[in-house]
Amino acid sequence: MQQLCQHSVCHKLLRWQTRWLSTIAPSNEDSVDLVPKMPHFSHTPTPYNGPSASDLLKRRKVYLPTCLGPFYTHPLNLVEGKMQYVFDENGRRYLDAFGGIATVSCGHCHPDVVEATVNQTRLLQHTTVLYLNHAVVDFAEALAAKLPRELEAVFFTNSGTEANELALMIARLYTGYHDIISIRNGYHGNATSTMAATAQFFHKFNVVQTGIHHALNPDPYRGVFGSDGVKYANDVQDIIDYGTCGHVAGFIAEAIQGVGGVIELAPGYLPAVYSIIKKAGGLFIADEVQTGFGRTGSHFWGFEEQGIVPDIVTLAKGIGNGAPIGAVVTTPEIAKVLTYSNYFSTFGGNPVCTAAGLAVLRAIEKDKLQYNAFVVGSYIKERLSSLMEKHEIIGDVRGRGMLLGVELVQDRQSKTPAKSEMLKITEHMKDMGVLIGKGGFHGNVLRITPPLCFTKEDADFLVDVMDYTMSKM
Repeated sequence: MQQLCQHSVCHKLLRWQTRWLSTIAPSNEDSVDLVPKMPHFSHTPTPYNGPSASDLLKRRKVYLPTCLGPFYTHPLNLVEGKMQYVFDENGRRYLDAFGGIATVSCGHCHPDVVEATVNQTRLLQHTTVLYLNHAVVDFAEALAAKLPRELEAVFFTNSGTEANELALMIARLYTGYHDIISIRNGYHGNATSTMAATAQFFHKFNVVQTGIHHALNPDPYRGVFGSDGVKYANDVQDIIDYGTCGHVAGFIAEAIQGVGGVIELAPGYLPAVYSIIKKAGGLFIADEVQTGFGRTGSHFWGFEEQGIVPDIVTLAKGIGNGAPIGAVVTTPEIAKVLTYSNYFSTFGGNPVCTAAGLAVLRAIEKDKLQYNAFVVGSYIKERLSSLMEKHEIIGDVRGRGMLLGVELVQDRQSKTPAKSEMLKITEHMKDMGVLIGKGGFHGNVLRITPPLCFTKEDADFLVDVMDYTMSKM
């Protein structure tokens, strides 16, 4: 009986190994690899015996209807992750250069984050803010310590959308004004107010959206004023003068537009806008959902690059390395407006999620991940920039740290978006073992937002695969 069981297990392992080997890229007759070789990684995934990708896709179409379907012609069924890699149902390894949309900050299943999450789950999975719990207070205190001194009042939420919704409401309550200014091409969420603040038609439904004005996008690559941040800022003043009562509740912006195609705002823009908004009585809201927690490398927060201190900061994604948590951080004075009524969030400050968040902060510091994002991210950008000399399809390389974008164009003069080419490139890179994001208003920007534990060897593999793919087009 024992021999039979062992035989059965061996047979399953052999089947699994055969499926995995069949996914490896072929070599030529002289045994020289035709494609870049993925770096060695000492982790063996657990054999998977669950539903197949095709079965899951059928069931998803019935029970999880959404306009946003899974990536790729043949969607991946990802069943395991370890640091910068993920594994599919066949045990094939992929380099994750997208990080769950800039969410996996310290690495898939980082051991310290897993341990903290499991330990808290064993003790207490849920309480509410009606009771005391050290996990919630510990994380709030640690989070406030990473921000400018005056920002120490923390409100936990479930997501970036909820964090931005709350921030917009706080700004309106505190100032007594309703008008909010955001930037065209920005993305802030998919609830009522955040959808209004978002300025891309394909992220907006036909529902009532009031009190939001969209300023010119200070895009150095496609914008009307190039890299002149002050000229773009003048449009904010015009909006206040001609579109409001002369006062506004606030201004919300990402330091680098993530969903919009990894667009760095033109130099000098945010300081100029900050001054304009303050004169109009408004609050400055920094959306750090994608740029925070060391991802840009040079700074822990994206707004620090522009030398300003916002009134409100919103956080999510990398805050929990995948745990569903967001946060709004502001000054104690501004925070008082939420005491005028009964603001409450059942899951905001869940002890399991906050335990994970604190572990993420500690892992970023312990593993020196912000420094790694700067060093390796700069290396990736340098290598990507060198590809521009070789491939005319690359119109622009931009971003900082491990928040990078490669804009693809049919020709550099007209900057016509290379949409179909984009889809072919992402598909082929997936087949070669690299998962990469896509975005931008025109759907032609490769988004590179990997876990911050990416190595230079990973960077070389990523860029070599991109180079190889573009060479075959």
